[in-house]
Amino acid sequence: MKNILILADGSIARHFIDWVNHKRVAENTYSVVCYKVGLASLKIGKQLSMIYADPTSFAKLNAIMTKEKYHQVFIVMDEKEDAHYSLKNIRMIEPKLSVVLLNPWSDESVGEGDEYLTTLYPDELMASHLYEHLPNVPVVAQNVGLGRGEIMEIQVPFGSSYAYRHVASILQRKWKIAAIYRNEKQILPTNATMIRPNDTLLVLGKPIVLDGVYKSINNRTGLFPEPFGKNLYLLLNFVHDQDKALLYLKESLYLSQQLENKALFVRIINPGNFALTSTLKAYESEHVTFSICYSDEDLKSMIEYDIQEYDIGLILNSIKTFQSDGLGGMLYDLHKLVYLFGDKLLYNIKESMVVMSSDEMMESISSTAFEISEALNLQLTLGDFDPEGEFESRKQIIEHYETLTHIFNREIRIEQKIANPVRELLKRKEMLEIAPFKKELQGLNLFRLLSTRVEDFLLMIEKHPKLLVPFESNGE
Repeated sequence: MKNILILADGSIARHFIDWVNHKRVAENTYSVVCYKVGLASLKIGKQLSMIYADPTSFAKLNAIMTKEKYHQVFIVMDEKEDAHYSLKNIRMIEPKLSVVLLNPWSDESVGEGDEYLTTLYPDELMASHLYEHLPNVPVVAQNVGLGRGEIMEIQVPFGSSYAYRHVASILQRKWKIAAIYRNEKQILPTNATMIRPNDTLLVLGKPIVLDGVYKSINNRTGLFPEPFGKNLYLLLNFVHDQDKALLYLKESLYLSQQLENKALFVRIINPGNFALTSTLKAYESEHVTFSICYSDEDLKSMIEYDIQEYDIGLILNSIKTFQSDGLGGMLYDLHKLVYLFGDKLLYNIKESMVVMSSDEMMESISSTAFEISEALNLQLTLGDFDPEGEFESRKQIIEHYETLTHIFNREIRIEQKIANPVRELLKRKEMLEIAPFKKELQGLNLFRLLSTRVEDFLLMIEKHPKLLVPFESNGE
């Protein structure tokens, strides 16, 4: 649920509120602040509440915004001075909050230099709509290529899981991000290009695929594990998982239910225990499907086929299974989310943690960290642990995560401590560790025992469950 604050005055504001009231987006609630009688006669629905106050008064606006955390603010006012001072008050209260301002005066000095402000000019909007209705004027991309909808422009909204992610971290199968338009400039993206809110993506692909991409970019509620894929895949290898197979299945079922009943596909390999197999299959249902491999066929090819066939975004397995038969390397190449079971059970966990490093991967995994924390109602913690106390190099990463708290409307706890990060992790009793899915993840290595890098111990510490988030660096 997103809370929207509307500072309203005048005819356009009245029509805007009337539209909002009738369209009734179920995921939004609206607080309308007005101080003139012109809006008082509107019929207000359950999702709208009227607040009669002067938004140009800092004290009154501060009192309103202190009571509620707002995802976005709209300023739709007749008087330029009222809009100017209202925006100024908002910036004193929330410097990074997203604001949309209607500017009928065509005065570019209002909000100039504000990177979190979107300004709309009515004259330009009207001219654009009139132009589109002229005869013999093609709509963009209709007469390009095959003309069947294989070229599409998609704007990235605030709150999209694609926002603040590098292009390389987004799996693009049967479609491609060809260009990004930002601030009236064209960007030809590389692996390291970061997508930002309000960017317009020019995407190419099959029309039916692009329809799904459009929905994924514009819909965040219940989205996880997209855009990596839609469904869940539990891999049980009885060579390694027989003793805990039932426990792993129940944990996977719990995760599936928390993610709005995403489909769960279970693949059992090396099924030597037929009684256990029967016990597991008793959980088969509309949302749970079992497949059993009795032969010695190419397991990696079979697993890759399953992942593509069932649109899998999240693979669940034990650390031992992940390390066997080169499975980890294959999943890395497929750019899929991987959940590694730990000794602690997911249903008892109340905290998720990202342990910081100074590289760009911390930004790449941020949206996913917020998504899974929201889906499981976990307190997200950003752990900045450094034996030398060198925190300055990670200042921008902290600012990045703080910005996302406004977009996702979710708080984050930041812990900075002069400490060995590995020891800090071992002290935690129950948590979900969220980490970049690096290609060089290793198991036990005697030469790494003196390391203070968390990734060197990621597969050695089985205490906490882990979510590995794919990332591909610019050099790969």
